Amino acid sequence: MNISITKLKERRHQPWKKNNLEEKAAYLFLLPWLIGLMVFILGPALATGVISLTNWNMITQPAWVGPANYIKMMGDANFWQSIRVTLYYMVLAVPTLSIVGLLVSLLLNQRLPGMNFIRTVLYLPAVLSGVAVAVLWLSLLNPDAGVINSALRALGIANPPNWLNDAQWAVPAVVLISLWGVGGNAIIYLAGLQNIPPGLYDAASIDGANDIHKFFSITLPLLSPTMFFVLITNLVGAFQVFDIAFILGGSRGGRGGSLLFYLLYIWNEGFRSSRMGYASALSMVLIIISSLVIVVVVNTSDRWVYSEVEEK
Repeated sequence: MNISITKLKERRHQPWKKNNLEEKAAYLFLLPWLIGLMVFILGPALATGVISLTNWNMITQPAWVGPANYIKMMGDANFWQSIRVTLYYMVLAVPTLSIVGLLVSLLLNQRLPGMNFIRTVLYLPAVLSGVAVAVLWLSLLNPDAGVINSALRALGIANPPNWLNDAQWAVPAVVLISLWGVGGNAIIYLAGLQNIPPGLYDAASIDGANDIHKFFSITLPLLSPTMFFVLITNLVGAFQVFDIAFILGGSRGGRGGSLLFYLLYIWNEGFRSSRMGYASALSMVLIIISSLVIVVVVNTSDRWVYSEVEEK
């Protein structure tokens, strides 16, 4: 009798041991990622914060200046110009990429002959190098001999935009180039669309719902978590524009600073002007601004992101 009671107690404690083993195994598999996080992200971020309080040209010993670099930003015209250019691009690009990606995914979700080939073709530009894409679009957006303006003139537009040579059209041109890689967003949307149970659409059809009703009552609510993910990635990408801006506008940010994106300005200050302390301060401001934007989006997501809660 005592033996059976002992075995019963051992069996009762076995699930706890199993859970502990699974938890340890999980941490073991996460260890390489955690080490990478500490070494390549948190470590450099902390070092950047310290360097931002110094005056350092990467050759001589850093000189402690405290918050002087941050105070200097308030009167730096190029700093405010880079903020304006980046925010302007974000306002134009984020909704455009999100909406166009959704529309393309709706097309790719159709069951048509050769759809797998079409999906592959639309996704391929998303994996090309940003430098190669920028060089290609430099030719396409040439105001005199480019294909884009030639097509616009053929459509009857006598004075097409000068694109990169016009300060007003420079950022919209970058947004146009960004649409080249919209296949990446479309594939993510497509995965979300294919996770929606088809039975919901069948039930809605029985109730007399048309395609528009199905889209707004079923597709959008159930796709909202995917839309939230795409929104976050597009916002992060908007803060990280560098290679395209560098190729299209040069290191000085194009005509009148129209393409002086924030990362490009950081690069100029850190590597062209050898003001690594000031560049580090700019980097810390970028971390703060991008974090605030992401926090606001996450905290307001419960108002429009549908989350399915299991009933107890």
